[in-house]
Amino acid sequence: MSPAFQFSARMIADLHDRLTAEWHRNAGPEEDAERSFCEALLPTVRAQHRANFDLWHVEDRARAPHATPEEMVEIKRAIDRFNQRRNDLAESCDVLLLEALRESGLPMPSAELHSESPGLMIDRLSILALKIYHTEEEIERASAPEQHRRRNRERLALLTEQREDLVLCLDRLWQQVLGGEQRFKIYRQLKMYNDPALNPEIYGGKS
Repeated sequence: MSPAFQFSARMIADLHDRLTAEWHRNAGPEEDAERSFCEALLPTVRAQHRANFDLWHVEDRARAPHATPEEMVEIKRAIDRFNQRRNDLAESCDVLLLEALRESGLPMPSAELHSESPGLMIDRLSILALKIYHTEEEIERASAPEQHRRRNRERLALLTEQREDLVLCLDRLWQQVLGGEQRFKIYRQLKMYNDPALNPEIYGGKS
């Protein structure tokens, strides 16, 4: 495995946290300390997390009680765009990882197939980072009653545990792939609603 592509789920989770905080305060990007472990993967992980970040906030807008029908049409289309980008970039993470593995003759074709790819697990880590950030916001919100804070502290503990479990599982999967014990494949999402050739409402095939 190329030294430029050493993989760490822990560093990806930390990167998600840092980017989430930067983007919420509209700060410019800091120097990428993670570049040494996944230089080729880093821009795609960043872009994939940004797609989830944008998707999260446009979905908040979709639930605003004052949104007009015209705004909802715009919001729904934005959700479709961001969701498509999110899925495309998760797949791109897998493409990059498989390309790096191929240099070492991995994954082993005879290895046991893992049902979830690293790209899909990175996507889950991204969403957990956003949930954790916004749950912490609710704990710290000055106008929130104590019962609300307490409920969100419990939520935060559960989300943190879930992320720690996922980090452990992803790092273990990677080590097992390197050891020839596990393999993974790219699972294409094959979304139909954004494809003009497959959505009958677009190509005019509505009966």
